[in-house]
Amino acid sequence: MTFALTLLADELQSLKPRRDVPLAPYTTFRIGGPADLFCEPSSADELALAVLAARALEVPYFVLGLGANILIGDLGFRGLVIRNVAHHQRWSADGELWVESGAVMRDLITESAHRGWSGLEHFVGIPSTVGGAIWQNLHFLSPAPERERTVFISEVFESCEILSAEGVRKTVDASYVGFGYDDTIFHHRDDIALAATFALTKGDPNVMYRVMQENLSWRGARHPWLEINPSAGSIFKKIEGVGAGRLIDQLGMKGFRIGDAQISHIHANIMVNLGRASAREVRELISTAQSRVEEKFGHRLEPEISFIGDF
Repeated sequence: MTFALTLLADELQSLKPRRDVPLAPYTTFRIGGPADLFCEPSSADELALAVLAARALEVPYFVLGLGANILIGDLGFRGLVIRNVAHHQRWSADGELWVESGAVMRDLITESAHRGWSGLEHFVGIPSTVGGAIWQNLHFLSPAPERERTVFISEVFESCEILSAEGVRKTVDASYVGFGYDDTIFHHRDDIALAATFALTKGDPNVMYRVMQENLSWRGARHPWLEINPSAGSIFKKIEGVGAGRLIDQLGMKGFRIGDAQISHIHANIMVNLGRASAREVRELISTAQSRVEEKFGHRLEPEISFIGDF
């Protein structure tokens, strides 16, 4: 693959690709070895160029956003890592927002509240790009009694431009994306979201700021702070009526650690990096939690994070 990587680097010269770039700083877990080749497209066109070039040369590739909900192996990624920083946006007078998929949700939420367009404020505090939000159908359980329900990004989604697995750029709607709980078509096909359009509604900025503060307070009290304890978010998929974290908690495993990988004292379905945790230690901690829960309760916990690269 060395020759193919050299050809790919030449093809992507305009994107200033770099070799052997450590990936840990680009993930919320702060864990991960180097990428053979690394580039940062700053537009949807550049993102499509990088993906198409990698496909043409049959070089494995991975599109990286903010690096949440993933664990990258200690040995890194053999191929091209495309860190998507495409963030151009257009706001219309009727509340329609067109934005490229590398835009950070935090920035869009701040801007939409400033402009008085409602619909995104519920997701404040969740680390994600637009592409990641669509990929996972970003959601948040609103804590306020008058609106206590799970809010999904699909509720404001209108359409998105994709680069299909077949290499065709086209615009698709929600029926194509197939939004589910933690699931979309992007989990099952090699389609790439290049940009999205959201339909927002006119709102009172003061109300939106209140919602944001309530959600941040609720989340801050129940989730470890990424700035202090890096994590990938919830490790295991939701078990209806039971709760993966509740089962781990009932085993008294909060605070249990292997090396510098630890089950959070605050939330049993979150594992944190105490400073120098390796991917191997996290994998071992995941396996230990799975085996103990299955032995005690008969439930097999399924990871909801993605495992990327070589371990």
